[in-house]
Amino acid sequence: MYKRYRQEWTKHLDFIVIEEISLQLAYLGALWFRFGRIPSEGMYKELGFVLFLIDFVVVMSLNTMHNVLKRGFFMEFVETVKNCLCVFAIAVVFMYALKVSEDYSRILLFVTLILHICLSYVLRILWKFVLANTRINEGSKYSMLAVLDPAIAEETLGQIAKNHGDIYRIVGLVFTKKDKREEVCGIPVVCDIEEASSYVCREWVDSVYIGCEKVTPRIDRFMEDCQQMTVTVHFAVSGVRHMGSHPFGNKIAGITVLTSAARYATPFEHALKRGVDLIGGLVGSILALIIIAIVGPMIKKQSPGPILYSQERIGKNGKKFKMYKIRSMHVNADQIKEQYADRNRNSDGYMFKMDFDPRVIGNTVDADGVQHRGIGDFIRRRSLDEFPQFFNVLLGQMSLVGTRPPTVDEWEKYKFHHRARLGCKPGLTGIWQTSGRSKITDFEEVVKLDTKYITEWSLSMDIKLILKTARMVLVGDEGAL
Repeated sequence: MYKRYRQEWTKHLDFIVIEEISLQLAYLGALWFRFGRIPSEGMYKELGFVLFLIDFVVVMSLNTMHNVLKRGFFMEFVETVKNCLCVFAIAVVFMYALKVSEDYSRILLFVTLILHICLSYVLRILWKFVLANTRINEGSKYSMLAVLDPAIAEETLGQIAKNHGDIYRIVGLVFTKKDKREEVCGIPVVCDIEEASSYVCREWVDSVYIGCEKVTPRIDRFMEDCQQMTVTVHFAVSGVRHMGSHPFGNKIAGITVLTSAARYATPFEHALKRGVDLIGGLVGSILALIIIAIVGPMIKKQSPGPILYSQERIGKNGKKFKMYKIRSMHVNADQIKEQYADRNRNSDGYMFKMDFDPRVIGNTVDADGVQHRGIGDFIRRRSLDEFPQFFNVLLGQMSLVGTRPPTVDEWEKYKFHHRARLGCKPGLTGIWQTSGRSKITDFEEVVKLDTKYITEWSLSMDIKLILKTARMVLVGDEGAL
């Protein structure tokens, strides 16, 4: 039966056990240092158990053992410190929440933290040394037979060894076509495709990896034989190299398919992001109403017309929606936009940016050519005009963090790689905005930053961008939203 690792932390149970042992030893050592004995009071026994649970949850949820066998001395130390600090930060918050922090010795906790870092790091390094110099790790690997097209044999074997060498041990190679080589990357060619079924039947083979351009009748028969022998088969789907970096097995209408996405999130991650959006959207909407009440009369006085301005924008995957802003321009701004096309800082036409925009309310130029900026420019520089977009966040049309939605005319000019910006829900802020939106005039750089956000998204990245945006808005950095 094939053991599928749905969570990568389960691959390194040995290191998790070492982590928990080091924590308990550190805690016992800290008790002895603080009290000169191991107290028998129930409260300290309970604290040791709580620390054990917190450590296990941190390892499981943050996947702190990811690539543990591939990390060098320095990176292992960094990851060890991060894991230990996270455990004790949660423990401190937990004790304060229960109002029992005064009952425990602060020296005890501090010494436990120091000892935990030292013991965990040393024991991890020692265990890596044991695995590297004995057959313990080798014997725990899954035996795999590789059935490959000769043209891709060397590259594929190298990738398997690099990315999954801690899990699989390639015991033999079978070519799908005629080839004179007897070994590739140190892996012997054990037989031809016609004899592959017999080899699997008589040798230790946990699974078979098949990589070829197309399924021939011989490969099809071999896969059928493997099915009869209940041997796990990993089949490299033709064209998988063009399916992004995160393909995964899926079912549509009962048919097994390989689904590709630049970045996919679990339902839990989606729920967390939406929860943050709802909280932030509610707070932002309240602030938007206050701002509208203050600047609205000023706008009305200098430029008759509605206070709020809606514009059709392009959202996730091309879905159109109405985006709301506080009106900072005169009502005919869109109609006269083409008159100022020669002043656009972005000559490619994918975005429209001007250093001094006369369409903005209050912006004037006197007879001597001196420029004067008004209320519209003020609310734009402070990003106050963007606050009504929190209404869009509450409606689910936008997110707090994402990519800025293009206008229809900008979207119509897009090339294939530009559409990558539409791969997520549009946001009030993002990497581009916090990287200096007003200073970036190269649209290709904007696309690069937006694509980076989509492919590397995490909730922690969203939190960092939100905090950075808040700081930029408070200090008046133009273009924070």
